[in-house]
Parts: sequence; C-alpha cells; structure tokens
Amino acid sequence: MGNASSMLTQYDIEEVQEHCSYLFSQQEIVSLYERFCQLDRSAKGFVSEDEFLSIPEFSTNPLSKRLLRMVDGLNFKEFVSFLSTFSARASLQQKIELIFKVYDIDGKGKVSFKDLQVLTKVLEEAGYTQDSTLALEDFVTIIDHPGLKMEVEVPID
Repeated sequence: MGNASSMLTQYDIEEVQEHCSYLFSQQEIVSLYERFCQLDRSAKGFVSEDEFLSIPEFSTNPLSKRLLRMVDGLNFKEFVSFLSTFSARASLQQKIELIFKVYDIDGKGKVSFKDLQVLTKVLEEAGYTQDSTLALEDFVTIIDHPGLKMEVEVPID
C-alpha cells in the first residue's frame, strides 16, 4: 500500500470511516489518505486551499472557492468529511445542508439579505434577470449543472 497508507492504523481508518458516516469504504479511505499525502506538499498534516484547488475536478467547480472559504486548511479527517458530502452516497439532505452553509456566509446558521445578494449575483452570471423566477426544478437544474455537480472524484494516482 505504500508509505502513505502505512501511517494509517486500522483504528485510524475505522475512526475516519465513522466520522464521515460510513460514506467511504475502508479501501477508499486508504486511497484518500494516499491522495491527501500527495496534496499536502508541505507535509504539515493539512491541505491548504491552494493545495486543494490543485485537484482539477474540484478547481473547475464554480462553488469550490466558496466552499473552501468555509474551511481554513483541512487535516485528514476534515478532508474526508468534507469530500463525503460530494459522494454519490451522501443523502440529498446532506447536500442541501452544505449548499445552505455555502450561502450562510457569516456562519450564523441563517442566510441574510446580504448572503442572498451574493446568490443573486451568481444567478445573474447564470443568465437570470430581475424578472426571472426560480422554481425548485430550476434550482435543481442549476445545482445539477455539470459545472455545479455536487459529486467530486479525487483521483488517487
């Protein structure tokens, strides 16, 4: 399994698996650890925003910079937990909660008018105008847009 995975004990793997609500298998956690070690170029035990954005599949997601503002460097457990929301196995509720947090800019558990102004700017950039309405189906279409996909694969090689 190589040097990176040899640093993870079975206990570590199980702890991380529990922390991410079992959305990743043990083998996937080992693979994610190997990828985490590759991304952690400074070997400080966490992945910075710039290191995280070096993942091509993540850096092309328009929400990525917004998502990374929610975290300030990720240790391995946080890295796996963060990625678990993007897993195809994550529930719709988990994904909706993440989207809410993305627009809860100040982290107070509420989306303010100012937060909505930021969302309005994103919608304008997507072609919506002041006269447009956004039904649930439209919202799902926007979120399901390939550029906003809530699933990100982290290549391990």
